[in-house]
Amino acid sequence: MNAQTKNIDIENQSNNPMACDPVAGLCEIPGAAAAENTVTGAVKTQKPVRLVYFTDPICSSCWGIEPELRKLKLEYGEFLEIEYHMGGLLKGWDSYGGRDVANPKDVAHHWDEASAHYQVPIDGDVWLEDPLSSSYPPSIAFKAAQLQDKDKAVNFLRRMREMLFLEKKNITKWEHLERAASQVGLDPIQLLSDYSSKAKQLFEEDLALARQLGVRGFPTIFFYDQDNNRTLVYGSKPYGSYESVVQKLVPNSIKNPINTDGENLFRLFPTLMLKEFAVLGNYSKATAEAKLQELEKAGKIEKFNSKNGPIWKRK
Repeated sequence: MNAQTKNIDIENQSNNPMACDPVAGLCEIPGAAAAENTVTGAVKTQKPVRLVYFTDPICSSCWGIEPELRKLKLEYGEFLEIEYHMGGLLKGWDSYGGRDVANPKDVAHHWDEASAHYQVPIDGDVWLEDPLSSSYPPSIAFKAAQLQDKDKAVNFLRRMREMLFLEKKNITKWEHLERAASQVGLDPIQLLSDYSSKAKQLFEEDLALARQLGVRGFPTIFFYDQDNNRTLVYGSKPYGSYESVVQKLVPNSIKNPINTDGENLFRLFPTLMLKEFAVLGNYSKATAEAKLQELEKAGKIEKFNSKNGPIWKRK
């Protein structure tokens, strides 16, 4: 896919303002064209469905759909091949042209609202205490991680987001990227080497592909069948919206039942938010909280509290 996209100059790429709307369920690029109905360069995969996901490490709407994506992978993973692409949500504040969000301080309040809307912990105070200047460095770091291991790269993206949304870490700083890489089993020395060379080109290709497909916000997910027929799911949607597309593209698909035992869920994922635990286990919020408390009392998990909600970690 990368070989079929044109290279672009990051320095000359127009800035993508961080205009996220919790109600609409997306972080949109103002002025960008809507996604086109055609795509060039069909890519055949071994699995029936290719899911092409455009996201950004600092996209609050993307953090909001983590529960749904995790469930989709568990229930339909045998039918799905997922590609992660970075979209370049915030190049920098110097040429910022946002409407509702004009500076880092505006993002703080917006993120607190997004946290309540998506029912996931998002602490906007990072934008007051140690604001990010751009989303490009963590995006390039993700592309560097993909060069080492695609699965670990996804874990790396998750860890960066936990650092940002819950721990108020400025993930443009190498100290945090290095720590996140080590925690998910990546080689931080190799990551830095690739970050400074190959990964920048790969990020440029992601930006070019997003422009080619008319991506105008995040999350944007394209579902392709093996004949390259495409279905677009734009913005944060309920789980059924994603499941129905897979079932449409693979009519004979049978979802894999999830073992909803709490310990098993934490064997599958090292960290879980309350909403994730509830969505994966098909629990009510109250039941999910009670089960998490039981696991915590039993010493199986530990809780990290943030301003707008906790996350539980496997011990």
